[in-house]
Amino acid sequence: MSKTIAIFGYGPGLGVGTGRRFGREGFRVAVIGRNPDKAERHAADLRAEGIEAAAFPADVTDADQLDKAVAAIGETFGQIDVAMHGAAGDMSDRVPSTLALDVPGLRVPIALKLHSPILMTRALAPAMIERGDGALLYSSGSSPHASQPYLSNFGVALAAQRGYVHQLADELRGTGVYAGVLNIGVLIGGSRAEEIVDNHPELVPAGVEIARMTNDELGEHYWRMYTERDSVEIDVGF
Repeated sequence: MSKTIAIFGYGPGLGVGTGRRFGREGFRVAVIGRNPDKAERHAADLRAEGIEAAAFPADVTDADQLDKAVAAIGETFGQIDVAMHGAAGDMSDRVPSTLALDVPGLRVPIALKLHSPILMTRALAPAMIERGDGALLYSSGSSPHASQPYLSNFGVALAAQRGYVHQLADELRGTGVYAGVLNIGVLIGGSRAEEIVDNHPELVPAGVEIARMTNDELGEHYWRMYTERDSVEIDVGF
């Protein structure tokens, strides 16, 4: 029986690359995105490649919408075997200085990169633990090895997410459920972030060079995390 991966916050970068990679292995792909038309287009693109996929529109920062999407996926595909949280913020949401950061500046990144991952985990982990199998994959744009003050508010939120995933992984040890986070220090090919930086290079401080990687390459990293399960945290591009 085919397995299902649910991608929360599916976009043209990370979502597409991960959906394709798992789809090539026979996974059904649940595309979860806030914009119904875009979610359906992404699902249609996967189906055109011979991958079984369906769209489940939802704002992944809204608990009720996320829970309803999970229920709808269950009705359509059955159990969710792997979940990847790929929702990301926009460069317009950043606070470009830690000294300038205030509490309101944390609202968007905390909702996207801490609260939403927790909502996903709470919706899926109990059933995975009961089955003794599953994987919870998270995405980050930060690394404990590289400080990025020009992304100050997201850096704070991602540090909190990192702590959450490590604590989660400790508690899941021995249950058969894997939790891991991919720290992405590159611009993802085809992503909204790549488009914004290309159109507005002034958003990146002078002297800062950001490597680039295709969405398919990042999808491969997630596949290796899922299959090897030997590390809670992997850095790419730092």
